[in-house]
Amino acid sequence: DSTKAVVGEPVMAVGSPLGLASTVTTGIISALNRPVSAGNVGQESFVNAIQTDAAINPGNSGGALINARGQIIGVNSAIATLSSGGTSGSIGLGFAIPITEAKRVIDEIITSPTNTSTRPLLGVFFDNTYEGIGARILRLSPGEAADVAGIPVGSIIKSIGGQRVTDQVSAVVRIRSFAPGATVSVTVELPNGGGTKTFSVKLGKAPSNG
Repeated sequence: DSTKAVVGEPVMAVGSPLGLASTVTTGIISALNRPVSAGNVGQESFVNAIQTDAAINPGNSGGALINARGQIIGVNSAIATLSSGGTSGSIGLGFAIPITEAKRVIDEIITSPTNTSTRPLLGVFFDNTYEGIGARILRLSPGEAADVAGIPVGSIIKSIGGQRVTDQVSAVVRIRSFAPGATVSVTVELPNGGGTKTFSVKLGKAPSNG
């Protein structure tokens, strides 16, 4: 249960970094609920990640992140890099998909007749020009979760499920940390100085990309 992980607890990353099979590295959890996006534009993966300083390099992806009790708490998925091109090594900033989120997708793929998974859907399009704190809603998908809940266009999302939203990426990551159909609280700053309001939103469902 990755929701019980705490910052500072020891972890071990397993994988084949740089082709070196059966390698383990150790470190600690250095942050939780870290919004991370990776991949090419239009094909990004969004992760509400466990951050660790255990050395993670190309070849670790898909390997287990294990706690001191030998329990899998995450799936190694990405690293931060200082280089603008080519392959770089670990700088002590690695990220793992929380196992609680990964297991939902795994179980869905196994039980689905088409062996596919779904992702939660809020049903909003964000304003890419907004530079303030939060994520401003440019328009809504008619009949989807935000529209049904009554969130108005122009609102700025400030928190989702009690976790602060600082930008579009963190908004997407927070939504995708829930299961489709989950009911979550979404706190927004209403347009035209309307103050702050919290909406109860039942998330919709959409096919996972790829």
